[in-house]
Amino acid sequence: MKQHWRIWTVVLLVLLTLTACSENEETKEAEPNKTKDSGVTTKEPPEEEAGYDNVYPFTGIGTNETVNNRAVGVMINNHTKARPQSGLSKADIVFEILAEGKITRFLALFQSQEPEVVGPVRSAREYYFNLADSYDALYVYHGAAGFIDNMIQKRGIEHLNGAIYDNDQHLFKRESFRKAPHNSYLLFNAVDDVAASKGYATEHDYEPLPFLDEAASGEIPGDQADHVEIVYSNTPMEIVEFDYQSEEGTYTRFNDREQTVELNDETPISVENVFIVEAPHQIIDDAGRRAIDLDSGGNAFLIQKGKIQRIQWENRSGRLIPVKDGNPVGFVPGQTWVNVVPANPGIEQSVHISNE
Repeated sequence: MKQHWRIWTVVLLVLLTLTACSENEETKEAEPNKTKDSGVTTKEPPEEEAGYDNVYPFTGIGTNETVNNRAVGVMINNHTKARPQSGLSKADIVFEILAEGKITRFLALFQSQEPEVVGPVRSAREYYFNLADSYDALYVYHGAAGFIDNMIQKRGIEHLNGAIYDNDQHLFKRESFRKAPHNSYLLFNAVDDVAASKGYATEHDYEPLPFLDEAASGEIPGDQADHVEIVYSNTPMEIVEFDYQSEEGTYTRFNDREQTVELNDETPISVENVFIVEAPHQIIDDAGRRAIDLDSGGNAFLIQKGKIQRIQWENRSGRLIPVKDGNPVGFVPGQTWVNVVPANPGIEQSVHISNE
């Protein structure tokens, strides 16, 4: 009898022990973040955002794609008869500079995106091909004065001239809805093949431009700049405007009081950075062609996120860089529009900032 009593006692103790353990496990499951010693609830560390393997050098945007394709710089017409243009929405950087008279012309650099068609393509100028070359870009244009072609050849500028491939339907195409010289278009997909056939490199490793990180992009200093007006002439057709879109953090472009859009689908041209630089201009011939000093540096405005900074610009290793107190000022990751204005009358007289 005593032996049976001992057995039942042992069984009862075992059952009590198992019940206690079960209750402890349930408590732990109900309070997974409660520390053993202090009883303080702690949060699990957040998962880190996945990083990118590479960054596009002229936009600062991360990517997991291989980034070794060579940039292509294309001369794009900005005559009123050439608007709206094609391909500008995919340019990493657009340089807008006076050609003859008060008409500007664009050098659009493409590296992170490749449009199907770009144009209308126009003729070369010295300061444009120097810019393309200094950014290690292949230079694409359509025609040039004889002395400009000689410069391109003698200086070893790697180029594709649309006058040679005029309307070959492979690299260049003439469109019937516009008249020459406003109807020559680059078929972008053929650029690498034609460049390779001339012995040009189609790959290149680039040092990225200075870019702000996400935190710094949200804390841009400066005065408010909702509307920017750049006056190349007192006639409306040569007034360039940028309107700030606060929700997107971008500036949409206007010319001749009309919004700049893509020809085929009317995509608005918008950029994260508007970089305005002042540079000496000089008329060099009876045709009104110019020499422009893009080496010496000078006054500049950098307009981002609804703010304007009055700074300087410098040519560093061929690139136009915003500078303050001798240090580079970062671009906001995204696309950039660079407007070059004459030192006479000057940047303060040519650029008007307002808030709306």
